[in-house]
Amino acid sequence: MQSMSAWWRARRTARSDAGMTTSEYAMGTIAAAGFATVLYKIVTSGSVSGALESVIGKALDAPF
Repeated sequence: MQSMSAWWRARRTARSDAGMTTSEYAMGTIAAAGFATVLYKIVTSGSVSGALESVIGKALDAPF
């Protein structure tokens, strides 16, 4: 039976990549931009915008 440190050492050296490649960065950036666009459209829609204004208004009118 291997010791735990030998097992971890074998796991660390078995990995062949050190990070993301350029294409993976590009796909991640495109996905993040797409998600931000969808989120922006949702937040600026009429019903969500009204709800956010209502919540903020109630928070500002709260007595201390």
